[in-house]
Amino acid sequence: MLKFLAQKNNEQTQQKSQAKVIALMNQKGGVGKTTMAYNVAHALNSTGKKVLCLDMDPQFNFSMLFGQEQSDSNIHHLLINSIRELKSLHSPILISDVLVKSKTGIDLIPAGQELSGFELSVAGINAPRQLILKKFLEKNNLLERYDYIVIDGPPTLGLLVVNILCACHGVLFPFIPDSFSEQGLKNIRNVLLDIEDMGIVETPKILGYIPNLYEGRRKKAKEDFEHIRNEFNDGEVFSPFLNRAHFARSMASKKSVFDYEAQDFKDLQLQFLQVVNSVQNQLEN
Repeated sequence: MLKFLAQKNNEQTQQKSQAKVIALMNQKGGVGKTTMAYNVAHALNSTGKKVLCLDMDPQFNFSMLFGQEQSDSNIHHLLINSIRELKSLHSPILISDVLVKSKTGIDLIPAGQELSGFELSVAGINAPRQLILKKFLEKNNLLERYDYIVIDGPPTLGLLVVNILCACHGVLFPFIPDSFSEQGLKNIRNVLLDIEDMGIVETPKILGYIPNLYEGRRKKAKEDFEHIRNEFNDGEVFSPFLNRAHFARSMASKKSVFDYEAQDFKDLQLQFLQVVNSVQNQLEN
């Protein structure tokens, strides 16, 4: 089954000319958003896709999973350098100085704490502030160099989130089945509605909702999950990812579930392949 899904995904995108940009978002933190982004990227890579991971969270946890610590060169500097009006803030940093390349087919543009000041840095420009990331990807030909760009967004609302949503083709929403996570999903969906109202870009597609850290034995968790599944009926709700210790261990070791051979990890691999198979069917057909 794993081999079938991988081959199917690979055949569907052999001749694809431009990368599909997907983001994993939730305004509520602690839902496993970064974990999901990391494994979705590896799931895409396991099917033969060339993937760029883009860390847009000032906490840079996504970058740390790839073994990258805080550096003096990150996505913040590249975005500022891409804005002509901010020439006085430009630094002698090229994308080649920032891009972390790998032999696996997964590359990374890391984040840094400087991203927390992004909104203030661009507050006075005349160019459309919502489209800074989108134009950066286009000007640097990143859409031509990869099959997929996977963005890990911050657990906040604001200009960074708007830039991510304006730059992507589709969004996956990880969540924990509880009321706090539900509110976070509602808040992000409201931003999508705002983008639709602005009319400056095509609104990204809701690719689905990923239940995470699910405690199937708890009655309240089951009730909350069913409530959220009924509430958010504008996209696929994937099978829940259970709260399992070995999943957490893989992240602590900075490994994806695709780095393991044990059966428990095979089950997780299949779940992630099902997610990316759905994503590709929605974005490429």
